[in-house]
Amino acid sequence: RDIASGVKEDRTEAVLQSLLRVNAPLQADSVFEVLHQAFPRGPDPRTSTVILSGLAKKRAVDTSLVALSWLETNDYEVNNYHYCSIIDACAKTGTWITALKLLNQMLETTVQMNAVAFNSVISACERGGKWGNALHVLSVMAQSEVDANTITFSAAISACEKSCQLEKALELFRAMPETRVESNAITYSAMISACEKGGAW
Repeated sequence: RDIASGVKEDRTEAVLQSLLRVNAPLQADSVFEVLHQAFPRGPDPRTSTVILSGLAKKRAVDTSLVALSWLETNDYEVNNYHYCSIIDACAKTGTWITALKLLNQMLETTVQMNAVAFNSVISACERGGKWGNALHVLSVMAQSEVDANTITFSAAISACEKSCQLEKALELFRAMPETRVESNAITYSAMISACEKGGAW
């Protein structure tokens, strides 16, 4: 790597570590201060993605939300990657309410929607035991003309399986061939578990 890119990467990593230090307990003003001092004219979109992804990997959802708010408040670019990074953290922590709020924010903006965002929200609902919300997100996905894929259906089936909703899981499984979506090992595993819990051996 060249010297300039190396310096940039080092600065980004330093910012990330500073943000993680103020994550527990979260201090919103401190997050704003760290970001403003590091990027007085705003970060480029790629740098924002790196920082938000880094926070997501550490499951620092609240800090990610404050960082996103800072970007929006200062009219800096916010794109699909930024939202998806935080929603992915929500999926890993089961913070389904936050995931749903972020999805609604995306739908109200000009941010491009894709399957990754919807899949992560469905996964968050799955972890939170909210199968009804997972199915609602699936319907919103169709209304938004975003194609569901194997990950989408598998996550939705898993959400139904965890809540012992066998009939709903079967409906989703049967819908897959109709939408030309292939099943995989995760899909079958979720369906087998759903049948087991529902006594449909």
